[in-house]
Amino acid sequence: MKAQKRVPEVWVSPEGDNKADGSKARPVRSMQHAVKLMRRLRHAAGTEGGGRIILREGVHALKRPLVLDSRDTPKGTEDPKVRQGSVVDPLVICGAPDETAVLSGGHRITGWRESTVNGKRAWVVSLPAVKQGRWGFTQLWVNGRRAPRPRLPAQGTFRIESRFTDATTEGLKDQHNIFKPEVRFIFSKGDIRAFQNLQDVDFVALHFWIESRIPLASVDETACVATLDYPTQMQLTDNHGGGPAPYYLDNVAEALDQPGQWYLDRPSGRLTYLPLPVETIECAEIYAPVLGHILSVEGDSESGRHAGHIVLQDLTFSHNEYVASEDARKATPQAACHVEGAVRIKDSHNVIVRDCKIEHVGSYGVSVMGDSADCSIEHCTLRDLAAGGVKVFPVNSNSNVRGDRRDRGEGLWTRPHCIRISDSHIYDGGALWRQAVGVLIGNCSGIQVVHNHIHDFDYTGVSVGWTWGYEESHCYGNIIEWNHIHDIGRGVLSDMGGIYTLGQQPGTRLRYNHIHHVDSRGYGGWGIYPDEGSSDILIEFNIVHDTKCEPFSQHYGCNNIVRNNIFAFGRQGCMVRLSKSEPHNGFTFERNIVVTDGSPITCKPYNADGSAMPYVFDYNLYHDVTGTRLNFDGQSWTTWRKAGFDKHSVNADPKFSDLTKRDFTLGPDSAAEAIGFVPFNLSAVGPRIRL
Repeated sequence: MKAQKRVPEVWVSPEGDNKADGSKARPVRSMQHAVKLMRRLRHAAGTEGGGRIILREGVHALKRPLVLDSRDTPKGTEDPKVRQGSVVDPLVICGAPDETAVLSGGHRITGWRESTVNGKRAWVVSLPAVKQGRWGFTQLWVNGRRAPRPRLPAQGTFRIESRFTDATTEGLKDQHNIFKPEVRFIFSKGDIRAFQNLQDVDFVALHFWIESRIPLASVDETACVATLDYPTQMQLTDNHGGGPAPYYLDNVAEALDQPGQWYLDRPSGRLTYLPLPVETIECAEIYAPVLGHILSVEGDSESGRHAGHIVLQDLTFSHNEYVASEDARKATPQAACHVEGAVRIKDSHNVIVRDCKIEHVGSYGVSVMGDSADCSIEHCTLRDLAAGGVKVFPVNSNSNVRGDRRDRGEGLWTRPHCIRISDSHIYDGGALWRQAVGVLIGNCSGIQVVHNHIHDFDYTGVSVGWTWGYEESHCYGNIIEWNHIHDIGRGVLSDMGGIYTLGQQPGTRLRYNHIHHVDSRGYGGWGIYPDEGSSDILIEFNIVHDTKCEPFSQHYGCNNIVRNNIFAFGRQGCMVRLSKSEPHNGFTFERNIVVTDGSPITCKPYNADGSAMPYVFDYNLYHDVTGTRLNFDGQSWTTWRKAGFDKHSVNADPKFSDLTKRDFTLGPDSAAEAIGFVPFNLSAVGPRIRL
């Protein structure tokens, strides 16, 4: 019998010794040393194939990001077309069985002493590196909990008293009515003062679909005028035509008065923490971030040296802080698309992140960037995120970065990226960048977001596409299926969706998703939201209910198919909306069940001229649980049908099992059969249990 080949192994322990041989009995200490040792072992073995780096229990603190590159790619897999499962073993970096190994990009802070601050029990420590300007941080984790900075007001928001209408941003021009940069405003007396360390105080405006986070430059307490360090990207109103924007002030030293809060005085280097009653100075584990990202799998597509065939498994990644460039901070991009991941995959192929925890991080959890393909994030937990969960974004999301462009006479296409995000729990995001997204997909193709549980974000659950309007797009064939998405928006921002799309996306399908409780601050708390130019998308077998605004709302787009869905209980507006009328079919709406409790079924597009509406409705079932007569654009059911819509649709009770408990199981005598509705069961949404 042929002997089973053994791959090289290197063991790592926080108590190890870098002079050791890396065996299980004599582990090394440093992850960087372990990677170098693995390279030597693979080379000595003659094959330079795969290997295993195994981490023992404990916190593995990194002094610099751990970078894996083409030197760590098993030989024989350099061709991007060689997929996982080939005869060559991958390089596996994993935790030891039944042990918790944490890769930390932070520094554990010790040396605390008891004190009193603002009449409260406090712990203080001096950090010389901060005083010298070599270190700074905006996040702190205490005993596995993200500790908040002091803010004003302590709860809720202030409102800008009034905006300036004169030219306060000389040299900057309006690109659009809402994209008017502003650099100063009038505040209500007493809301803002000339605080200690004023330029460390963040003015945080919550408006439209973004958060503007800008340091204060100066405060005139007499005139009640605050000036920002740089202009906002959008005008300081709540939303379109709305009143002045809500805002709060973050990192205010004078507001440090609640147990659990902390404040870093950068000029003095003094860090202060107000402990919770149950916390003791002897047992506290307090971490501050040092690194921008923790681990990076990084190839170089320009030189053709891709990294890949690497598996990260049974690891925990914690304690980093992404520092955005000055330009990105000033731009305040939608979805916080400028923020990278604690785990970064760039120009790499066949990288698997499996059974990992990414928690207590100051960025997105994972970012897949550049010329990357055939990667997956599976069976992971991503939580306590300063931004979002997973970002899949080419370096230039509006261009072809793969290099194998071909013209089929119907637009430019690229080889699919084939990234899979599956069976993961992604939640509790937007701690610092409120506009971040659970899963953000840029101008990519062949992306699968399947069987995930995504919740508790302030903006959108899943966002797909990055082209506004009908411009050519490399976004096609994306699959968003079997996801449970809920508690999105949380009343913080506007203009969002449980699932949000942009641009032309032939072959993209949104199916078998359960979406509920999408709550915006102002307008636009939608369930499924095809935004600007979203076209050629199949939307079917979804259940969407209990949204602030329409369960289904399309801004504008072309030839989308919306069929065999259940839409129920949109609180504001109507149930199904097309915002903008265009001279083509925006969507076809057929074989859906729509349940309302008094809201109109449809609303007229804002620029409609009263002629034939640019959509198709037929073979649907409508029911108003209040017994109110159905309302279509202000028309009765009879008038609506005479206009040519819903000729084969019915107005009847679908006889769901229990609407009060949101059980949408159809009874055996449901009228849904008459419209050709195909019953479906979403009990399998969310992560699958591994057997």
